[in-house]
Amino acid sequence: MIRAFGALTLTGFREARRNRITLLIAGFAIALLLFSTVVADVSVAKIERVLIDVGLAGMSLMLVVLAIFLSSSLLGREIERRTIFMIVSKPISRGLFLVSRLAGNMLTLAVLLGAMTLVFWVELVVFNAPFRSHYLLAIAALLVELLVLSSVGFAMSSCSGHVVSAMVTAGVFFAGHLAGDIYQIAERAKSVPLEYLGKATYYLLPNLDRLNFRPQACHLIDVPLTEALGSFAYGIAYAGVMVGIAVLIFARRDFK
Repeated sequence: MIRAFGALTLTGFREARRNRITLLIAGFAIALLLFSTVVADVSVAKIERVLIDVGLAGMSLMLVVLAIFLSSSLLGREIERRTIFMIVSKPISRGLFLVSRLAGNMLTLAVLLGAMTLVFWVELVVFNAPFRSHYLLAIAALLVELLVLSSVGFAMSSCSGHVVSAMVTAGVFFAGHLAGDIYQIAERAKSVPLEYLGKATYYLLPNLDRLNFRPQACHLIDVPLTEALGSFAYGIAYAGVMVGIAVLIFARRDFK
């Protein structure tokens, strides 16, 4: 089982790595990171602040787009190419196949995030800016956020087409960053049903602001260890629930 999991994970990693969209987004993200050095040169603001703002925001934007694309389209491609029938005919459970593909996607995203972090570090070295622990925390939280989005994308792609999956996952990303606002609006609602609906929406959506430590990194605000670990645990738990839902749906899906 472990050998099969590793083989399927590496296969998913290779397929995602060879995807033209992956290469395009990776190249664009690294170019954006390098462009931040030009912005820093002409900006009247503090150089380190500009590098952090543009660098972390660029990594987040590009990898979120890639996570949505990969997670929402991978299963659809397997079904369209009919390769899914070769997999399910082997003594491998559908759940193992799904989790392995998710692991392959996350490995792809982690490798790209590591490469972008390396470019980011080189930029800071060139401008004699220190690489602080605040930046590592923001980058680690971004990886957990990508896990949450990927799990949502896989859950959606297990029961729908890639276009619908991508739209819903993108909607979850935007709504997840507005979850706190949704809760505040629900509390102020004069209608009890609207209040309950708003609060239910808040609890169903992933609160992605809990995984956004980029403002703290930009302003060098220390984050308590308990808060950081609690946010990571929240994101991993939410992803685990979504993966469980995806496995249940995928196990019962008819591919005929």
